[in-house]
Amino acid sequence: MRRSPLEEGRRWLDQAEEDLKWVKDLAERGGYYLACFLAQQTAEKAIKGFLYAQGEEVVFGHSVERLGTAASVYKPDFKDAVKRWGILDTYYIPTRYPNGLPDSIPARVYTEDIAKTAAALAEEVVTAIRTELDRMEK
Repeated sequence: MRRSPLEEGRRWLDQAEEDLKWVKDLAERGGYYLACFLAQQTAEKAIKGFLYAQGEEVVFGHSVERLGTAASVYKPDFKDAVKRWGILDTYYIPTRYPNGLPDSIPARVYTEDIAKTAAALAEEVVTAIRTELDRMEK
């Protein structure tokens, strides 16, 4: 049996919420580059959950900014937030591959402050999406 759009959206959000726990843990324990990458992934999953909850059947792409812009069609208030959230896209490639950074590696470049900022942005996305999906259930 096929899930309802809201059920599918909740499924994606549930995973984003689980990922967020690890983002915060990594940001606290020193896995800064991993926390940054996972923060981007967390935001991506949460926004995809929102889009699925709106009835979208196929949601492609990994860009938080692009997905957030698509989500703002349904929730115009997201437009301003997407301007903040979009920075998470800069953690998609360089946090994972040495050739994404000139003359260094991700493990040496990303700091606690950067990781905690990324975690806060991911949490902001998850909270915004949770709020919207909760509204849809009422």
